Amino acid sequence: MRVVICGGGVIGACTAYFLSRRGVEVIVVDGTEVAAAASGKAGGFLALDWCAGTPLDALARRSFQLHAALPKEIADDWGYRPMTAYSGFVVSRHDPRRHKPSELDWLSDGVVIAGQLGTTETTAIVHPRKFTFAMMRAAQAHGAEQRRGRVTGVVSHDETVRFVKVDDDVIEADAIVVAMGPWSLLAAEWMSLPAVFGQRSPSLIYDTGTDVPPHALFLDYHDETGEVVSVEVFPRADGSTHITALSDIVPLPIDPAAVKPESEAIDRLQAIAERLSPVFRAGRIVARQACFRPVTQDGLPLIGKVPRSEGIYIATGHNVWGILNSPATGEAMAELIADGAAHTLNLAPFDPMRLPALDPSMLRTS
Repeated sequence: MRVVICGGGVIGACTAYFLSRRGVEVIVVDGTEVAAAASGKAGGFLALDWCAGTPLDALARRSFQLHAALPKEIADDWGYRPMTAYSGFVVSRHDPRRHKPSELDWLSDGVVIAGQLGTTETTAIVHPRKFTFAMMRAAQAHGAEQRRGRVTGVVSHDETVRFVKVDDDVIEADAIVVAMGPWSLLAAEWMSLPAVFGQRSPSLIYDTGTDVPPHALFLDYHDETGEVVSVEVFPRADGSTHITALSDIVPLPIDPAAVKPESEAIDRLQAIAERLSPVFRAGRIVARQACFRPVTQDGLPLIGKVPRSEGIYIATGHNVWGILNSPATGEAMAELIADGAAHTLNLAPFDPMRLPALDPSMLRTS
């Protein structure tokens, strides 16, 4: 059996790993490099039970278990590290609490810790780019192949996929998996798919060494205009710290390599970071970046068979939980493709047929 996976992000890499581990022939096709988009620029935060009471709960719990187990199975290092997580807020400069020392001594005065959200048993982190590359390398160790190219269509016979068009070439395939993040919407030109949108998230990466302990922070930042901005801080095992805020919805560029942060958003984010701690100095910035997270109309991912097309599958739309939920998504996709049904998870809540198909004429990219 040969499976072509469209997309070299974390979902594609994990699907390739679990399929190739079963002995399935896998070809991963991507127009850029591995982890070129959100899979290389996300925070990498993991949580066991933050999706409790939602259709994502079982997916998140299984994935959290796999994240803990995979470092024992794969001889690679992607910075998996348990950590604590805290909520809190940053008071404005006119607030009387502005000079109150923070409960966490590495933070500036006026950064108030309101509560603990997770422990080292329930929250952790990985370096997303390193994790994606490690999963791809592990898939290749089991025989998976990686090719550079743009998938432009499929050739079907009796509604069953037979070939995948890649640039000016075709690849014979028994199945195809669309795992291109928000760029999965481009596949709506040649198959029936629900809409997938992109939400842009700017971020800064600081080289903080050992100055920041393993504390994930979820803070409400109160600026001078009265606006409240949600800020997330994720220190990683390699000594880098990822800070993000100020997400927005803008047109999706055709080329993932063309994704750039707006200078105004980055400048504002830098000012917020410098207010959080003296550790976040301008000279320590190693990356100013942005990525597009894939989202769907109802906020749930698309995981399963594509309607009215035999042998075509999709796995995208994971929003902020893409890195967390990638292992269990890849495992379930491998079961669905190789065995005809997923055994570890109930994929019914993520069935692509639950949402209306996108009209290809409605595609809007820049």
